[in-house]
Amino acid sequence: MLPVSFATAAEHSGDVAEPTMEIIEVRGIQASMKASINGKRFADAVVDVVTAEDIGKFPDSDVGESLARVPGVAVNRQFGQGQQVSIRGASNQLTSTLLNGHSVASTGWFDQQTTDRGFNYTLLPPEMIGEIEVYKSSQADIAEGGVGGTVIINTRKPLELAANSIFFSSKQDYGSVSEELDPEFSGLYSWKNNAESLGVLLAATDSKTQYQRNGIESQIGWGDIVPTTFEQQREHTAINAVLQYRPTESLEFGLNIMQLDMQANNANTSLFLMFADDKEAACEQRNAAGTCIFYRRDAYDSSPAWGQTWVREASMDSNTYDLDFTYETDYYTLEGLVGNTQSEGGTNTTANYGFWLGQPGDFAGTYDAAGDMINIDIANKVFGADDFNGPLAPEAWSLRKQPNSDGETYAKFDLTVPVELGLFTAVKAGASWADHEVKQESFEGIVKQNLIAKNASAYYAGTVSSGGGFTLPKPMLDAMLNDAKAAISHFDGSGQVYKSGYGTITEQNLAIYLMANFESERLRGNVGLRYISTDVSSDYYQLKADGTYADDLSTQSSSYSDFLPSINIAYDVSNNVIVRAAASQVISRPNYDDMFASSALSGFGDNIIDNEVVDKGNIALKPFKATQAELGVEWYFNALSLVSATYFIKDISSFITSEQLLEQSVGIVDPDSGKDSWTVSTKKNGSGGLIQGVELQLQTGYENGFGYTVNYTFADSNAPAHYYPDQIGVFSDSSKHTVNLVGYYQDDDFTARLAYNWRSAYMIRELPGYYGNREHQAYGSIDFSSSFNITDYLAITFEVVNLLAADSIQLGVASDEAEVKPEFKNNYPVFSAEGEARYKLGLAIRF
Repeated sequence: MLPVSFATAAEHSGDVAEPTMEIIEVRGIQASMKASINGKRFADAVVDVVTAEDIGKFPDSDVGESLARVPGVAVNRQFGQGQQVSIRGASNQLTSTLLNGHSVASTGWFDQQTTDRGFNYTLLPPEMIGEIEVYKSSQADIAEGGVGGTVIINTRKPLELAANSIFFSSKQDYGSVSEELDPEFSGLYSWKNNAESLGVLLAATDSKTQYQRNGIESQIGWGDIVPTTFEQQREHTAINAVLQYRPTESLEFGLNIMQLDMQANNANTSLFLMFADDKEAACEQRNAAGTCIFYRRDAYDSSPAWGQTWVREASMDSNTYDLDFTYETDYYTLEGLVGNTQSEGGTNTTANYGFWLGQPGDFAGTYDAAGDMINIDIANKVFGADDFNGPLAPEAWSLRKQPNSDGETYAKFDLTVPVELGLFTAVKAGASWADHEVKQESFEGIVKQNLIAKNASAYYAGTVSSGGGFTLPKPMLDAMLNDAKAAISHFDGSGQVYKSGYGTITEQNLAIYLMANFESERLRGNVGLRYISTDVSSDYYQLKADGTYADDLSTQSSSYSDFLPSINIAYDVSNNVIVRAAASQVISRPNYDDMFASSALSGFGDNIIDNEVVDKGNIALKPFKATQAELGVEWYFNALSLVSATYFIKDISSFITSEQLLEQSVGIVDPDSGKDSWTVSTKKNGSGGLIQGVELQLQTGYENGFGYTVNYTFADSNAPAHYYPDQIGVFSDSSKHTVNLVGYYQDDDFTARLAYNWRSAYMIRELPGYYGNREHQAYGSIDFSSSFNITDYLAITFEVVNLLAADSIQLGVASDEAEVKPEFKNNYPVFSAEGEARYKLGLAIRF
């Protein structure tokens, strides 16, 4: 049951429901589609809406997947889950995500993950969500930050639900790669008094999932081919508590608490295969960049393989507390929101266990990297604990702790005054303020004396599948972490490693806006102006000419301001046909990782040759800025049906990119290579570029319970190639083509939904990070969900994500002139991961 602010009584007539303030119940796929269609139809801006089908029942098993069904939206998936979304050809880092109207603090659990402004959608359980709004056009009263668009996630409120609403679900989740059965629980209880003046809601979820990703990586710099297995023990909990109090008809208060927590300990086991006695002689074919794409080794090669397991004790959380109020009179409406959001994440302990594995002759055969995926055909692909060539211990150089924190205190106030000034019906003004702080650190583990090596059986038991058809020794994550912790006497918070990885950002944002709503018999919309001002500073340890860091902190500061106009127009050509037009200027602030004023060293003394990088941030970066416009037509030919077409354009005046120079001398000699040869990366603003395209959408439902949705997005993204190290002239994360096909059936007791989502190739840019800049090849996923009502209150559910287990394939496509390593050129297969299908079977109780 879901309250919405429109009546949807019109079933299959030619008329679409008119907007009212009636609170109605939404149940099932078709009722959800009606509510979503009305949300789009009666909005002044260009908006798409995803509505829950019932309490605890969102259309998909995660938020990202549901957003992927929206025209113009493309999703980056990790372990089969939608993690980040990009809108209309803009990078996922240019999508602003708001929870109940405000930003959410978020960090990552992976120590090589950049600190950005994006929200990780895997943190938020879909059972807690009532509705998601995707704003593709801008308007003055919505917080700036979304060049691609703004996603507003609205959780449930108790005064909008029936008293004593209860939901409980228990599911078992099975992964086709991990071959593990994992539990998942969620529940919700909502109460309100008879006078509907006081309401309380409590929702919670808990899941324990064992993820596994099998792939093949190219070890950049060494030229090695690396089957790898990533295993993660993920424990995810979420709690949402909501209090609403309405002492009078005019005044309402709300308290919302959201606590999200994820424990994400993981092990990454890799086997480096090309330690040939004479690697150059083993190469039989090279591409134009000089990278070997076909090796042949004979049985007389005496080299074993080098293997390693990285283990990480990792986590991330996000805790938000906010208080809101609304005071409504006949003359004005005053709304306010104050709150705080905090996130802690990263690794508490990181360690590497390295080893020699195998015997002469094990690796004889061919290594073919000429295609999209590397094909390895050698004598032996199965290895266990008996194949280790010696004892193991945690590598002293690898012991680290890398925590990150992200936090914001915010306040905003909005005043709406009804007016009668010609077309204008209301004037809205407001202000918002946010104080944001980000911190990153890297602690070096100081090792105790007499570090004891142990037999492999102390750290590995049994085997685990890996990429390329390999079977590798299975690491015992807890045993490795425990011995790594025991090897550390303390973490150094003052040495060169700490100073290299330390950085803070303090950012204060102020916004003031004025917006006017207008309406006539056929015309409606809004026009407004938003002023934004940002002051930002970064503390860091200065890198000195001799390669060491200063003892005292330094600070760099910057500021910028801008005016952002916007207009949205909707014209009712007839009762069921709307023509929309919109224009605005929009910004997205730089990622925090790009703004740190520090010069971070990575790859120093890590036993990987030619992996040394100096990464310099730039606190003076200006925001990504675009002037955008769109024109579209929508035909609502019954309450369940919609046909629409929209043309959009984004003229990019400023964007953020990196500059990379190879083999630079910076005055620091790496102890492993003995060379002062570094990749130096800096951040800067670029200018120019254009994104334009078309969205086409068709959806309809029938009285017999069947229905479908089809949409297609064409986004032509053109960026000046010389601003990117890879020399590829498209913006990051931009797919030229995106397709969604959804078919469903619904009756009183059974619902089923089959969905296909496909996107064409897109660039992923992580330089100077290890995985670099590469092109993710076209990707399509088939998902299925169904529900059968055993009784009026009890249902059995079945879901499948990525039914055909589509693989993730990524190629190095940089031009020959690009200042990148050869493995990133000429379509070399730098990374591939085997697809995993995930199956969920569950029971749900609702009343």
